[in-house]
Amino acid sequence: MGKWKLAGSTAIIALLAGTGAFADVTPEEVWQNWQDMSAAYGQTITAASATRDGDALLVKDTTISYDKDGVALDGKIPEMTFTDKGDGTVEVTMSDSYPLNMTLPGAPGDDASATPTKLTITVGQPGMTMKASGTPEAISYAFNAPTLDISVTAINGVDAAVVDATIQAVMTNVIGNYMVEGDATAKKIGSSFTADSAKITVVGTDKETSSDFNLALNVANLAGTGNGTFLGADAMQDMAAALKAGFAFDSAITYGASNFDMTATEADKPTKVSGTFDGGDLSFAMDVNRLQYGSSSKKVAFTISSPDIPFPELKLGYDEAAFKMLMPVSKSDQPADFSLLTRLVGFTISDEIWGMVDPTGALPHDPATVILDAKGKATLTADLMDAAAMEAAGDASPFQLNALDIAALQLSAVGAELTGAGGFTFDNTDMTTFEGIPAPTGKIDLKLTGANALLDKIVAMGLISQDDAMGYKMMVSMFANATPDKDEMTSTLEFKDKGFYANGQRLQ
Repeated sequence: MGKWKLAGSTAIIALLAGTGAFADVTPEEVWQNWQDMSAAYGQTITAASATRDGDALLVKDTTISYDKDGVALDGKIPEMTFTDKGDGTVEVTMSDSYPLNMTLPGAPGDDASATPTKLTITVGQPGMTMKASGTPEAISYAFNAPTLDISVTAINGVDAAVVDATIQAVMTNVIGNYMVEGDATAKKIGSSFTADSAKITVVGTDKETSSDFNLALNVANLAGTGNGTFLGADAMQDMAAALKAGFAFDSAITYGASNFDMTATEADKPTKVSGTFDGGDLSFAMDVNRLQYGSSSKKVAFTISSPDIPFPELKLGYDEAAFKMLMPVSKSDQPADFSLLTRLVGFTISDEIWGMVDPTGALPHDPATVILDAKGKATLTADLMDAAAMEAAGDASPFQLNALDIAALQLSAVGAELTGAGGFTFDNTDMTTFEGIPAPTGKIDLKLTGANALLDKIVAMGLISQDDAMGYKMMVSMFANATPDKDEMTSTLEFKDKGFYANGQRLQ
């Protein structure tokens, strides 16, 4: 059975949204703007007929096609009606459902794995209404869909029912709006949407291999925003040039309580995975100066069972997780900001796993936490989106590190904790003092607690010898100061005057 790709469903929604976000004062102008803007984004839209009937423009058998980078899409909307409401707005309605054919490129590899995946999709939108208002220079567009249903009805030309396959995404009470401003060469678009819920179902059975797959994902309270400047299709062929010409976007999605259940059977061996989330968010932004990505989730719990696991089930979870990244993308003589945040707070695993590594329960089973919050300055010597420039750079890094600030460092697990903070600047004209690394200046303060108690427990468990433990303590004493009557060590590691110091003592 062909694999469903989430990127494909995202492309469908983006294309459909892109074809409708235009407006003007008359039905004919709305329809013409629709066609013009679709062409600017590489889509082709034609209709069998477009005729006036009183206040309405009736458009029959509208075809939508798109083909780029191995992704092809074609579909037909039987009926669209553009109605002049007499107040400067145009109401747009469509057929309750229409089909789409989509081709996704195969994965690189041998001929079999590179075979494109072909999907037949039905889009259902009963009761969906749209309202367009404004002028060609500044267009407002709003829509309301009680239900948006995207279902795969055939895979690689085979009826999905025949191969016992179901792929469906359903969103309820979808409300959104767009604001479009500009001409066909550059459009500024602002948008937002909300949805009460989203449900994704994937079911498939392969009788030849006696395998099956079943996924049900439920998400509540979806909301999203997007803003950007979008160029025509020709301008987007060269991403580095498009960024310099003004292409930019900034998008974010939030979601509420979610859950999923997945089962898979192969060779009569069932595997089950289920999970719950309290909510989270995703964000992505890009312009000539930066590439930014972020995600977070909270109160996450997973349960896994499988014949390949030596106990009934595995449970793991965490209170909070986050990843955020900011980096420059364009060549510049001036240092640019970068940042990296990684947070995993309150991570736990089931006692069965602990029993495999700590059968006597000697170690504390406290939730683990990993945090790294860093930012700095870097000079980019080549455009990251320029393939030729990156190829010419070869193995050389396009980043020159100028400064690094560690706002927070925390690692806590099994009764021990390491924390720290500090900052450095770097001299990129001196690559010899520290053997290929730009000479740093600055310091970091570190504190380690609970390490000796943990080490004693590891020795008692027989994982390392007493001699090994003593060797570790002697090595640490070179870099750290022990606090009397406390299982605590502190250290200040400093680079200055082309030397490396630990607690004021020069080591290099």
